[in-house]
Amino acid sequence: MAAVNTVPSYTPSLWVRVCHAVPRLDLSMQMRDNIFVPESWEYQQTLLVLSSLSAIALVISLLVVLSFLIHYCCCHRGDRGEGSEEEEEDEDGSTGHGYSGKKGRGICCVTWVAVAAVTLCCVAIGVGFYGNSEANDGMYQLTSSLLTANYTLASIDLLISDTISGLQLSVSGPLTSMEELFSGSKPFLVSTRNCRRLSENVVNLLSSISSAWSSVDPGLGNDSRISGASIIPLTPVPPSVAPTVVPTSSLLPNPFSPGWAANTLMVNEDYRWLSYVLLLLLDLIVCLFILLGLAKQARWLLILMTVLAWLALFLSWGSLGLETATVVALSDFCSDPNTFILNSTQFSTGTSSDVMDYYLTCSRRMSSPFQQMLTQSQRALSNIHTHLSSLERNALPQFPKAEKSLRDVQQILNSTEGNFHQLVALLNCRGLNKDYIDSLKGLCYDGMEGLLYLSLYSFLSALAFTAILCSLPGAWRSFPRTPNVSSNGNPGYESLPLTDRQSPPPSYSPSMLTGYGGSQSHPSHSRNLYSR
Repeated sequence: MAAVNTVPSYTPSLWVRVCHAVPRLDLSMQMRDNIFVPESWEYQQTLLVLSSLSAIALVISLLVVLSFLIHYCCCHRGDRGEGSEEEEEDEDGSTGHGYSGKKGRGICCVTWVAVAAVTLCCVAIGVGFYGNSEANDGMYQLTSSLLTANYTLASIDLLISDTISGLQLSVSGPLTSMEELFSGSKPFLVSTRNCRRLSENVVNLLSSISSAWSSVDPGLGNDSRISGASIIPLTPVPPSVAPTVVPTSSLLPNPFSPGWAANTLMVNEDYRWLSYVLLLLLDLIVCLFILLGLAKQARWLLILMTVLAWLALFLSWGSLGLETATVVALSDFCSDPNTFILNSTQFSTGTSSDVMDYYLTCSRRMSSPFQQMLTQSQRALSNIHTHLSSLERNALPQFPKAEKSLRDVQQILNSTEGNFHQLVALLNCRGLNKDYIDSLKGLCYDGMEGLLYLSLYSFLSALAFTAILCSLPGAWRSFPRTPNVSSNGNPGYESLPLTDRQSPPPSYSPSMLTGYGGSQSHPSHSRNLYSR
């Protein structure tokens, strides 16, 4: 059956349609279609090209920062060369730090640019925390839906296994004993053999239904559908704590298991969430300590934060490239999920397209592919019940020893009918389709929105750290240098800027206190010297 491109109760969001419409180029710069085929090398090339845009932006950021560093180094050397000629002019209009009014206004501007960039980074961090939470909520809804679907499939497999095991037990035990007891009465023997034949027919029909779940098997082997002892680990429990039997033969099970997918996604999501939290905390620490360094005018703290800002810049552009590829690939899947699932061999191996289409779309115009087999099984069970009632009325008065075997068969039949009614309800498409719709909404609504917010965070933080790295060298120049104390206790004025230096007090020798002839001068002359 042809793939159905629409899913009831699910419509691709605006962001999915916008991202799905992004042009695709491969490595040879040729246009490609946007059909979600993750195993295709051509499709992977388009994602690599989109991811490389962030690498180009990183190179541009590095060039911008490098140009600003060269500018500040050249300007700083120029200021040193012209300092001796303009010393007195700078002293007349100097600020508290020893800079002229024009230069002070420039430094103030650079400092405020650094503060504005840090503020932008803090805004980006808030956006990142929100996007990380939204993405986590979407993945939680996806894994919860997969676990619920795995619980439903496990329940179906368990009911089929219990029913088959019970009918086989009745055939090999009580019905065989009844045939031996009724060997002298042909009508009763015919009724008993009819019960055996109908039981075997029901077993074959249920086995046919069970074989249709080979590609969505929740972890059971083919032999476990017939053996009742091997299905104990899959006793149905609430989906939140439902055990998931993961095949250990390979990392990627074939057939596909929703339980395996849920476990794998939960583990990967935990690592993804923790990685983004650490990245956000790193950015937050860098921003806060940059503000502290600007406020305290701590040069060593700003140098340390500059190194961390370089690391955060690389991580921001790198995460943006990864998020861009993920968002585009997710939009391709969410725009037409049914086509990918129906065409994917990993999902549809061993399962007919009619069965997959029935549960993916759950249209009222479509009938269940198991309807005929369920109807035949129901009729066979009813006929068995009719034959047993006839034997109870007519055979037991003549063969009282057959009562125990007849009661055992009736008990097995009652249990089988109860399981059969539950099986009919679980095989209806509404339950599994609801889990499918919930998983799509969690992945394509909340997950997509969270990834978009994370992309915005990465872009804003990359811009903010680029501005921070460009402005911090200019802010350093506004910091006064701490004077060093020399060995004689006097401050080392050579470490201060030229305009901050003050003339040292004159040193005096005994000859200055005497006249040219060596005689002691008048006391008033010494007082004038000291006052000078």
